[in-house]
Amino acid sequence: MSDKPSVLFVCVHNAGRSQMAAAWLTHLAGDRVEVRSAGSAPADQVNPAAVEAMREVGIDISAETPKILTTYAVEESDVCVTMGCGDTCPVFPGKRYLDWALDDPAGQGVAAVRPIRDEIRKRIEDLIAEVVPGPTA
Repeated sequence: MSDKPSVLFVCVHNAGRSQMAAAWLTHLAGDRVEVRSAGSAPADQVNPAAVEAMREVGIDISAETPKILTTYAVEESDVCVTMGCGDTCPVFPGKRYLDWALDDPAGQGVAAVRPIRDEIRKRIEDLIAEVVPGPTA
């Protein structure tokens, strides 16, 4: 069992929002946090527009693959951040749940994904300040 906080990001396809959020948290918090992402109905690949939007800010998510949401992932996480997946995330007592209302980048071009990417970064910075011990960057 690790002493560092663990965060799980969940969206339907695990191809856009949750992948970008996981990448931002890993990029900004480094090894001070354990990061997971998953989807209730994972896509075949990460959204190419999300890959390009993250590449523009120096973060490469091209090798990531969408993963299925498991009970284990929720059990092992201190914070579960949902993004448009409704009630598909299992709820366990003692876990912190956040629901981030964000536009879905599915089917959008990179121009539409940039504001979503930037909003996720702001929310990640706030989350780091709340859950990660030590300096934020």
